[in-house]
Amino acid sequence: MIKSIIPLSSIVALRFFGLFLVLPVISIYAINFTNSSTFLIGIAVGCYALTQMIFQVPFGMISDKLGRKSTIIIGLIIFIIGSIICAISSNIYILILGRLLQGAGAISAVVTAMISDIVKEEQRPKAMAIMGASIALSFAIAMLAGPSISSYFGMSSLFNITAILTIISIYILIKYVPNPPKISHKYQTKTHFSIILKDKNLIKMNITNFLQKGFMTFAFMIIPIILIQNFNWDLKELYKVYTPSMLFGLLAMGPATILAQKKGKYKEVLIVGILLFAISFLTIGNSTSSIFFIIGVVIFFIGFNTHEPIMQSLATKFAKVHQRGLVLGVFNSFGYLGTFLGGLLGGIFFENTPISTIVLYIAIICILWIALIYTIPNPMNKKIVYINIDTINKSKIENLNQNKHIDEWYINETENTLVIKYDMKSIDENSIKEELQL
Repeated sequence: MIKSIIPLSSIVALRFFGLFLVLPVISIYAINFTNSSTFLIGIAVGCYALTQMIFQVPFGMISDKLGRKSTIIIGLIIFIIGSIICAISSNIYILILGRLLQGAGAISAVVTAMISDIVKEEQRPKAMAIMGASIALSFAIAMLAGPSISSYFGMSSLFNITAILTIISIYILIKYVPNPPKISHKYQTKTHFSIILKDKNLIKMNITNFLQKGFMTFAFMIIPIILIQNFNWDLKELYKVYTPSMLFGLLAMGPATILAQKKGKYKEVLIVGILLFAISFLTIGNSTSSIFFIIGVVIFFIGFNTHEPIMQSLATKFAKVHQRGLVLGVFNSFGYLGTFLGGLLGGIFFENTPISTIVLYIAIICILWIALIYTIPNPMNKKIVYINIDTINKSKIENLNQNKHIDEWYINETENTLVIKYDMKSIDENSIKEELQL
């Protein structure tokens, strides 16, 4: 598993590193661009998420039908073009164009779907945790490196670094990532898009991703502006905020992952993260000194990093094998919609509304969010059995369609294995095997 996941995780980490690298400083640098305004800066910060939102679903659907690798390569090439345009921009509108193209390379769902294809579901939490940890690590390094590199070499250097790292990602994909196994199944696939949009558990996960990413973007927009304008900090000093924030955030990931994926406490971990969001924004919005402001930022990063390792893994648990690319495409689209609106609405409200009022509304949203999360079922009640095809009566396989206690079944042709997902509270593995006349 590790040999498959590390290359894929590195691709995701390098891509997100490029996006994260500019987050701490883009709002400050963009102020000096031609035609710049707070509203346009908000768009520049979050607009890449708009095209991510638009293209996540098409990329996910294409990858389900035409293959993961080729789809990922196309997305990475588009991302490179967008990064180059950002690097040469000196006008806010050109910067926005480049950011839109960066977002159009919407491969996040495809990479996650490929991990789900390669790794068995029992190992998937660990695989997703590795990917989440790689993203969090890239996040931490980017938060420290971005302000330092840009202060010496300018913001264009950050986009040039992003383009180079993306080229390296394409090489890693071609050279080191294995092809996923060949899967066969019998589903009524013509209606699965509408089914996904109506699935109540997926709706809750989509809303969760939307809110989490929206709050993240808003936080990154206001943190450097408030520190520099209200507390008279210098750009080079931002590492004093991001360093402790990243360290505490990374430390929070381990316990969060163990509690959620080994102890089955998914809801509890999500709720704790949401509470930390509310506390952090209330602290940030009502701080009268930089010390309390930094404490609020640290609390925010702890909350964010308790969510990050488990979000994608939890979403995939509610998806059938033939829907993973599309499910994750929709899931990530909601996240990027949140990212876009977090920047856009953040720019509008921050310019016209006291920050103390904004964070109060955020706290109220968090309370409603917790109520929503409380209704999510525990995915640990679902189990999977793997059966060698040669040991069963093949004519009995399709009888599984009539068993209401079985969520799905499919055949892994590469490994000659029948894979069955079932509700452990209603049926056991022996009953399933007896039905297949083992």
